[in-house]
Amino acid sequence: MDSVIYEIEDHIAYVTINRPEAYNACDQPTYDRLAEVWADFARNDDAWIAILTGAGDKAFCAGSDIKQNFNSAPQPADNFAPAGRRDLMRGLEIWKPVIAAINGHCNGGGLEQALSCDIRIASHNAQFGLGEVLLGLLPGGGGTQRLPRTIPLGHALWMLYSGERIDAEEAHRLGLVNKVVPFEDLLPTAKAMAETLLKAGPLAVRAIKQAAIQGMSMPLEDGLRLEEHLFHLLASTEDSSEGTRAFAEKREPQWKGR
Repeated sequence: MDSVIYEIEDHIAYVTINRPEAYNACDQPTYDRLAEVWADFARNDDAWIAILTGAGDKAFCAGSDIKQNFNSAPQPADNFAPAGRRDLMRGLEIWKPVIAAINGHCNGGGLEQALSCDIRIASHNAQFGLGEVLLGLLPGGGGTQRLPRTIPLGHALWMLYSGERIDAEEAHRLGLVNKVVPFEDLLPTAKAMAETLLKAGPLAVRAIKQAAIQGMSMPLEDGLRLEEHLFHLLASTEDSSEGTRAFAEKREPQWKGR
């Protein structure tokens, strides 16, 4: 059985962590496969948007499989570094949008993967936590960096210090997730959101993501220069010409991604 299912259909890449017997906890081969999948998604011209989820109804991802990784740190970051391996959590720049469809347990490395996505949707049974501190460790897949950038600092620090979990409604209140829906509506909602994004110019969406993410770590003037640079790049694309022509002709644009 493949530990990661990777399918592309109508420009949407579906990435499913497929270890439901272990609450979709990731052993090292699963992390390795995820790194390969995200590298392919980043360069695959047919894949414009991704949806990341977990198999079954119990878990999105319960983090690292500590039983399998007992003799190593239960986060993958150190394992990627020696081989130069990059993944969604660390080092790999993906300017295409990624949606997380979160069901059940979303803890440790699972929450770090969700935080690495752009949009997060949760089912009512979802729960979120970074419990590494209870193992005498800290989150090694970006948790200490992305959580405080996503929710208010005090709440982020409490989750990081205490290892306590929060439910889906609290996650929505804090802004950790965009929506909370019944489990049966989780993937349909994620797909509907992806289809909404497919109506926009794919190159424009990627440039917007790059401008927003990179701009957050820049002084405002540098961010504005980046935005101006990307605007001019987009203005020279086929998609830009098609978009303006379609608007004038009152029809739906036919995006090519070039």
